[in-house]
Amino acid sequence: MTQGTGTPGHRRTTVERTPVPRRRRNARIAVATAAAVLPLAAVLTVGTAAPLAPPLGACSGPDCPATWPPVNNGDFAGRDAAVNVFTGGDYTVNGRAAEAEGRIVTLGDFTVDKSQGGGAFNAGVVGVGSRVVPPNGSDFLTVGGNVTVQAGNSLLIGGSDSQGQAFGNLRHAGTVTGTVSIDPTGQAIQDPDAAAPYRSVLTQIEDVSACVGKAAATGTVELTASEATFTGDGTSMKQVFNVTGNLASPSGGQIGLVFAGIPAGATVVVNMLSADPVINTYTGTGLPGDQITDMRSKLLWNFPTSTGAQIKGSAQFQGAVMAGNPGGTTTIDMPGMNGRVYLAGNLIQTGNGGYEIHSYPFDGDLPDCEVTPSPTPTAPSPTPTSPTPTPTQTATTPAPTSPTATPTSPTPTPTQTATTPAPTSPTPTGTATSAAPTSPSATSSSSSAAPTSGGPTTGGPSTSGPATGHPAPTDGGGGGQLPSTGAGNSTTVLGIAGAALLAVGGGLAFLAARRRGRHG
Repeated sequence: MTQGTGTPGHRRTTVERTPVPRRRRNARIAVATAAAVLPLAAVLTVGTAAPLAPPLGACSGPDCPATWPPVNNGDFAGRDAAVNVFTGGDYTVNGRAAEAEGRIVTLGDFTVDKSQGGGAFNAGVVGVGSRVVPPNGSDFLTVGGNVTVQAGNSLLIGGSDSQGQAFGNLRHAGTVTGTVSIDPTGQAIQDPDAAAPYRSVLTQIEDVSACVGKAAATGTVELTASEATFTGDGTSMKQVFNVTGNLASPSGGQIGLVFAGIPAGATVVVNMLSADPVINTYTGTGLPGDQITDMRSKLLWNFPTSTGAQIKGSAQFQGAVMAGNPGGTTTIDMPGMNGRVYLAGNLIQTGNGGYEIHSYPFDGDLPDCEVTPSPTPTAPSPTPTSPTPTPTQTATTPAPTSPTATPTSPTPTPTQTATTPAPTSPTPTGTATSAAPTSPSATSSSSSAAPTSGGPTTGGPSTSGPATGHPAPTDGGGGGQLPSTGAGNSTTVLGIAGAALLAVGGGLAFLAARRRGRHG
């Protein structure tokens, strides 16, 4: 691990293609963050209906924003200790994908292999997004396997706005290979038990996805060559739509998505029930008046059994995504994914532009699962026996009686269709330590300015990339500058805020640390 150079007085921890020894854990930082003590054991049991339990779902921590801003490149709007991206398998970045915002947990390997020109991938903090970032000193990226950054690529963890820095850790169980830059005072922490606190989260995602996938439909889906219309029953506060095919045109092209008959504030679940479902859409701008943006915080796209799901198109896609098959792979190929991404299996984040995942909460109430009641065992009735008459005896020894044995009926075994018990969370080991936050003056030494938010484009907007055909925007003066991702031209798309948030208590205790700022 070496110290990279940059603007005088502003240095960035850099790992250069070498494994990070375990002995380099930072022993001088002793205060755990609120993110490390989230109630991981408070997971749902199949058969219950409630918002997803921490660390999933709604925003968590004392600094959640009152309202979630649209996609922007301004100052940080708040802090969120909840996990925004979770994979039970591997997380692979390729194509020209640029960023993933919020806390990221992958139980497998994390690989950056941007095959189309290489460049940087930002984790935890992005140049353009909700600008709600994880708490300082928490684990921004947790990896249960190896971290591999291919030659010509780099992984950047942390960022800044005009007020100061957002810094956090890379906690990894395996090796680190390639160029990894971490804003001070975040660190690379080798911890063989990095994934241990999240094993129960994997079980939670599997169970909830399977449970919700069995929910009875409350509405219908009409699919034409150009549009899918979801029509609810107009009254239920839990609207469920079951799709057995794809949401795409007959040739596989993009279509529009329209919802009708949905009461205000209702949770909406779209179950994609085929083995290899595809969603290809231009619907979703994040702009005021966009119906699907208004639904975002209570909209869930569920893939309970898929082995190869794809979400692609030219949209700022709205809502949370859940996939419950640990052997499956979900490919996200969207300019903007605005919502939680919770996968039991693998994630491939790709695209031909600077495609991004943005941090937005999910606080919907999920449907009940149908559970077969357990029969109540009853005590078996004894079989009456007839007394054996005693014959007249000629001998002195009395004739023995032969009572009939009373059979017992075995106690019936209760059966249930979905009664997977709630997983319990192991006691986290290797708890993330928090670095004392620094509040340096904002710098503009970044090699590329964060773009300003732009308007929608016909056929669906894009935050970036040559696919949109728009010139690269200029910095709107909102701060939040990050190094170039090598993503090509970028445009930003504004969205409106999500719904009410769930805030839980937590806080940071800080030790004094020398002030350091953001690198060049």
